[in-house]
Amino acid sequence: RAARFSAQLSFAVVPEVRAAILAMADRLEIVSAERIRDELTKLILAPCPRRGIELLVATGLADHCLPELGRLKETVDEHRRHKDVYAHTLTVLDQAIALEPDGPDLVLRLAALLHDIGKPKTKSVEPGGKVSFHHHEVVGAAMARQRLMALRYPKDVVEDVTRLVELHLRFHGYAEGAWTDSAVRRYVRDAGPLLDRLHRLTRSDCTTRNARKAAALAAAYDSLEQRIAELAAAEDLERIRPDLDGNEIMAELGIPPGPVVGRAYQHLRELRLDHGPLPREDAVAELHRWARAEGLEPPPD
Repeated sequence: RAARFSAQLSFAVVPEVRAAILAMADRLEIVSAERIRDELTKLILAPCPRRGIELLVATGLADHCLPELGRLKETVDEHRRHKDVYAHTLTVLDQAIALEPDGPDLVLRLAALLHDIGKPKTKSVEPGGKVSFHHHEVVGAAMARQRLMALRYPKDVVEDVTRLVELHLRFHGYAEGAWTDSAVRRYVRDAGPLLDRLHRLTRSDCTTRNARKAAALAAAYDSLEQRIAELAAAEDLERIRPDLDGNEIMAELGIPPGPVVGRAYQHLRELRLDHGPLPREDAVAELHRWARAEGLEPPPD
């Protein structure tokens, strides 16, 4: 119960409460995952969940619901902007909350809390002492899925948070150099209905104290959002589909429904992502070129 109300408590005035929680933390072993999930959700959706999260970690309660958070305290931030990845994570949470347009967003807040949990497992020290966390977003996404499933979160929440964790670094490729239209289309395709949340999470992940660097990252993301808007005005980015549908593919190739149709559809979809909408005759020609390469049609005379 103390964790539930911790957003209103000051650490300076509740040492006895913290000590009592620490002594009784192991009692959570007999509490159902669903009950823990519900109380954790109330905490995360509080007006100021950071204080509650800090209390969970400080008292050991986090070890029974989000043990990955406490482990972030042991991992130094590679950019040395914070004393550790845990401090960075709390700042990202605060910044994500500030960007919520319509009140508390459980998916966004969970993604902010879990976006870097893959760093401890992927930490490596390179020659010269540089610290790196290669593919921590992929490892972190798998860890987030496992944790949220253990807490019995609904499937849609698990899928959405996992996807955001997996994609949260994608933008940095844009910030480091110009993306093609194809790359922008794939970013939108991969984010799907989570695009707006991904925008907020990515912006929140910038916690540098270097004003010039922060401004450069913000400008780069402004540029990406503008690119997305321009492509959306010219193309139907929310429903990126091949220029030929399944019926047209079967008619052109003279084949029945089956896996070949799916493969052809996927090929044309990748072509659509790479080049944008094609005139019908070009799409038909590309379909037959693919069919010949797959041995489904004889080569032209």
